Amino acid sequence: MPDFGALNWAILIAYLAGNLALGFALSKRVASAEDFYLGRRSTPWWAIGISVVATYVSALSFLGGPAWAYEESLAVIAIHLNYPIVIFLVVTFFLPFFFNSGVASIYEYQERRFGPSARSAMSGIFLVSQGLTSAAILYGTALVIEFITGVDVLYAIVIVTLVALVYTILGGIAAVIWTDVIQAGVLLVGAGIIFYALLTELPFPLVEMLSSLKSEGKTNALDFSFDFTREATVWSGVIAMALYHTTVYGANQMMVQRTLAAKNIGDAKKSYLMMGFAAFFIYFLFMFLGVLFYGYYDGIEFENSNTIILAFASDYALPGLMGVIAAAVIAAAMSSLDSSLNSMATVSTVDFYQRFFRPGRSSAHYLKTSRVFTVIWAAAIIGPAIALSRSEGSILQTLSQLGSYFVGAKLSMYGLGFFSKHASERGVLVGVVVGFMVVWGVAAFTDISWPWYCLIGGVVNVAVSLPASLLLDGRQSGYSIYTVRGQLKQHMERSLPLKEGNWYLVPGRVDRVCYLLLAFFVLTLLFLALFERLIP
Repeated sequence: MPDFGALNWAILIAYLAGNLALGFALSKRVASAEDFYLGRRSTPWWAIGISVVATYVSALSFLGGPAWAYEESLAVIAIHLNYPIVIFLVVTFFLPFFFNSGVASIYEYQERRFGPSARSAMSGIFLVSQGLTSAAILYGTALVIEFITGVDVLYAIVIVTLVALVYTILGGIAAVIWTDVIQAGVLLVGAGIIFYALLTELPFPLVEMLSSLKSEGKTNALDFSFDFTREATVWSGVIAMALYHTTVYGANQMMVQRTLAAKNIGDAKKSYLMMGFAAFFIYFLFMFLGVLFYGYYDGIEFENSNTIILAFASDYALPGLMGVIAAAVIAAAMSSLDSSLNSMATVSTVDFYQRFFRPGRSSAHYLKTSRVFTVIWAAAIIGPAIALSRSEGSILQTLSQLGSYFVGAKLSMYGLGFFSKHASERGVLVGVVVGFMVVWGVAAFTDISWPWYCLIGGVVNVAVSLPASLLLDGRQSGYSIYTVRGQLKQHMERSLPLKEGNWYLVPGRVDRVCYLLLAFFVLTLLFLALFERLIP
């Protein structure tokens, strides 16, 4: 875009410079590897919560959400209905295991529960899947820069990587969290401006526009069909994608690591609860924007649907708006990219380098190594990002599809670890291999849509892992202390407290506020059911 203008450039450059300055300021607090991973466990819960929201909700939702709804309908919101259920499960079962253990890498749990090979397998799966996801995020950011400046997307990919790399390598997880707070603010301001501008520019009054969109089937948010070839149905959202997102939030180092930086388990849980209550409103906004854009542009086909929101901002021509929108979209992607780099560096150092190559070294040595791995991963994701730049579909959709191939293995390994008495390391690894083969076969030879891959992979993994465990290692005499039952038994036998304040320390016990998540979930379904009916 040749007429980006001095004001827009000033806004964008100020935003990027602010991130770098914050990273430099926080670098003075990073004196050890533990500081790099966990930020001295002193970060306030609300900042962690905003970071959690920004990292996943803003993972290209600003671009991909409207694009997806534009091409399909408001029904794509079904994919994101499940967050109250997801956060209920993660807070109840996952967080107590990780927070109470004091680990930096959540995959250490796999070694304690099963053995070293299980930990390595899970860590490897994370690095591969997160690397591909990061590439999609990087491409989305580069797309914005190309659109507004005319800089080739390949050069833009390199530029964005360098900016995110610098502040992440300086400040560690603290820089990730605090820059995410800023990025979330910029993102929501940008979305709010676009929403207001779109309402004022609609060719018809809002009610009349919604009525027209209803007649075209664009406002129906609840599709109850049992067609497994369709991506966005209530069943795929509430069942399949609930399992998918449970893995994203409960078994993903990128998401969990920031909660481990909280002062106590109550703060860790509160940071996740923010996501449980806020996600629906933010995703509804992005999807609703896409539906309104369909009415505004009369359904014309874009060469690349991910540029819809950018094209509108350009056409609206409010001074400084393109600068704010560009900063907002870059914030959306960087809030995920910085988290990815930090978490992949943590896993590479803790789960591989420290265990197999240089055990027993100083914390300063591992800090230096973590920063080196941050650089390595930043360089590694550039290639896949360039490959993804050839894609023209919704990048939010692409991002979700990439993750769907891996989540079944993660879900089953943690599910069996938490609840199974007889699951063994060798049996679980056999299940993972078979599960991958089945998911690949489903993707290659059937029309079943990707949201169901997690459920299919998870069910196959469990169905194979349990008999394989019994066949290879026999029945176990009792529950491991790293199962839900084992944790409760240990607390009872040692007279350990079950609660810290109002929050349960043991997995499997439900905190009272979590019941509100389930009530909120029901209310969101009622809202969506009434939404279309109230349109004349």
